[in-house]
Amino acid sequence: MKKFFEDIKKDLKFKSAGPGKKLTEDASSKPQVVQSSGPAKPCYAAPTEGAQKAGAAALARIEGQPRPRVQTSQDVIRLQVKRELEAEAAAVAEKEKTTAVEGSNVKDLAFLSVTGVYFTCPLTGTTLTKSERDVHIKAAIFMRFEEDAVEASIMMVHTFNKDREKVKAAVDIISKYIENICKNPTEEKYRKIKLSNKVFQEKVKAVEGSREFLEAMGFQSIMLDVEGQEESEEFLVLMEHDPESLEMMKESRDRLQKGEPVRAQLDRQPQAFRPSPNAMRFELPPEFYNLTAEELKREQQQKNEVVDKNAMLRTKAMREREEQRERRKYNYTLLRVRLPDGNILQGTFLAWDKVSVLFQFVRDSLVDGWQPFELVAPGGHKLQEDQEVALNECSLVPAVLLMFSWDAAVQADIAAGGGKSPALLKPELLENIQTLS
Repeated sequence: MKKFFEDIKKDLKFKSAGPGKKLTEDASSKPQVVQSSGPAKPCYAAPTEGAQKAGAAALARIEGQPRPRVQTSQDVIRLQVKRELEAEAAAVAEKEKTTAVEGSNVKDLAFLSVTGVYFTCPLTGTTLTKSERDVHIKAAIFMRFEEDAVEASIMMVHTFNKDREKVKAAVDIISKYIENICKNPTEEKYRKIKLSNKVFQEKVKAVEGSREFLEAMGFQSIMLDVEGQEESEEFLVLMEHDPESLEMMKESRDRLQKGEPVRAQLDRQPQAFRPSPNAMRFELPPEFYNLTAEELKREQQQKNEVVDKNAMLRTKAMREREEQRERRKYNYTLLRVRLPDGNILQGTFLAWDKVSVLFQFVRDSLVDGWQPFELVAPGGHKLQEDQEVALNECSLVPAVLLMFSWDAAVQADIAAGGGKSPALLKPELLENIQTLS
């Protein structure tokens, strides 16, 4: 089974747009593991029989085909996974290619302030482009069946289904199944789930990962005779469990109820730049905009009319509505902070990140991050560190240069004591400092 999962990993080509772990091929077509600064993946023991069955069931159901009544061969499962993920990867790659071509008509890609928006997979530590993240996370979750089938199926339930109400309904019904079994462990009727049951069909089967969770709990697919019917029907049946196993079922139910979607985390791409007069010049890639390339072209054309528009007499309400529409155009924002030594700190943020997230990013980049400091936005607006306001609500989108200053009183005390920091930014940022073009 372990070799089976290794074969799947060889077929999956995780693309990485930055530092991270990825698979590449040499001239002999043997995959090589490229290590990154991210945490190393631990080695695991061979999967249990239950994990094998749950993993096989999950992978066999990827293409929406009925689950075979007998255990599917490893080769067939591997091919099914490969076809599904390759199809998804091809689709997103084509979409990304089209977006890049269209976006190049809007901006010269050679002069972009940042090459794109990147994310980090919390399961593998791989750095991904926006279009790669969903396919990669899906594959990583399937790989998790090798380690923990219960955990992997819970991830499926909460990640693969966008309708949170449907997920909650399915989780509630599955929790009720487990509760009835634990209260009545010897009652056969509670340990059988008829798959043609209307509630199961509408509420449980419709949620991807729900069946995989039940099978990870020990439910097995069995064809049983039904009274009054000539043909047998498929049931999920749980054999009798000892008290210790029932306690484990309760724990798994609690994990299912508390589960959260696996989401790629935005890579802020912290970067330091030397002092430059170009600090206020920004050229952003299309990913930063909540607009298509065609819409971006129209936006550029509309800027030519801004003089006439500003000449019009507008009410305060009209201006506020226009500002709100403007803020909704952006998904991300590129922020730069000019430090007292002239160096510039840059990072990528979600447009709806709070101001406090920006302060924490700056603090984490400083040698003496414990010291109080101030950030001033264009126009002299001083930001407050405890502000629970989104960056786009402060007009800090899609790209802004902020001014940094230490708290004057604290600096005076440090100077009086003869103390002085030799550098503002941490060494790892200064080692890779660049020059703004």
